[in-house]
Amino acid sequence: MSSTTPLLDVAGLTKHFPIMGGFPIRRKIGAVQAVDGLDFSVAEGESLGLVGESGCGKSTTGRLITRLLEPTGGRISYRGKDISHASRRELAPIRSEIQMIFQDPYASLNPRQTVGKIISGPMEINDVNPPGGREKRVRELLETVGLNPEHYNRFPHEFSGGQRQRIGVARALALEPKLIVADEPVSALDVSIQAQVVNLLQKLQQELGIAFVFIAHDLAVVRHFSQRVAVMYLGRIVEIADRDELYGNPRHPYTRALLSAVPEVSPDDTPTRERIRLAGDVPSPVNPPSGCRFRTRCWKATDKCASETPPLARVDGSRAGHLTACHYPEAAGDPGEEIILDPGIAAAGSGTDTVVAKD
Repeated sequence: MSSTTPLLDVAGLTKHFPIMGGFPIRRKIGAVQAVDGLDFSVAEGESLGLVGESGCGKSTTGRLITRLLEPTGGRISYRGKDISHASRRELAPIRSEIQMIFQDPYASLNPRQTVGKIISGPMEINDVNPPGGREKRVRELLETVGLNPEHYNRFPHEFSGGQRQRIGVARALALEPKLIVADEPVSALDVSIQAQVVNLLQKLQQELGIAFVFIAHDLAVVRHFSQRVAVMYLGRIVEIADRDELYGNPRHPYTRALLSAVPEVSPDDTPTRERIRLAGDVPSPVNPPSGCRFRTRCWKATDKCASETPPLARVDGSRAGHLTACHYPEAAGDPGEEIILDPGIAAAGSGTDTVVAKD
């Protein structure tokens, strides 16, 4: 494989879930446009963060990449091979190279199986016989993720949430994968445990050279873990860039609104950035807005935003690799004069909250 070929390449990835209705004959009456035309790539050993509000299609994207879901359209290429609609037999050789860590450590482990059985399961399915046997390999993996090898014969209910997630990590590592999709691996854990799991994943990535697609809604966690970050809104990527570039110079209004919600306090305990509170709710993915999907909540929206879908492309002033889908991208250090201050907040004397209102 050429060194310039990405490990994973996604183009125009789409997933629409049909809505069935009618009586007595059920027929398709609509579709939930969960993912609608994603384009991104992941290099070997790279970590890509995927962020956005709940319901934007992050988890669906992760399941499409691992082929747990069949895509409606688009292309998924792994090591240059199209696996978008590959059969189970065609997927068999690469199943071991693409693994997933699930969000809920309480639901993703079989309560009737011991830890040893859970972690050795992938090896049995793929007929992998490591040197020294599977039990030895499982005990090594337990030690790798910070658990006691003597826990081999215990059951999931005997572990805490953080320990269960470590078991999930060990299971994902059992087949020595090249790519791991981590679907909000710390969102169900206490804050004190989150850091331990994230640091563990980061250590494994650096030591083993594993590529990650790290799905999360916590921007602080994503900034700590990921080298590049893609921001999703209502089934589409609105901005993608290197971590420092995206956090330091957000060009899409939605990205700027997201980052304004990340707590940052100066030494004198005063907020360091203006908080943007978007008006309204996220539109339904059954009937998304025309053109730019963020336009119904954006303070820069015009008629052009309703009639033309902005392409994900580099805009003036952005570095190479920084792509934004916006007709009117934010300028570096843009103070945002067009934002409408809510009269109630302004009357209360708060200079740190801004509400974006749309008629």
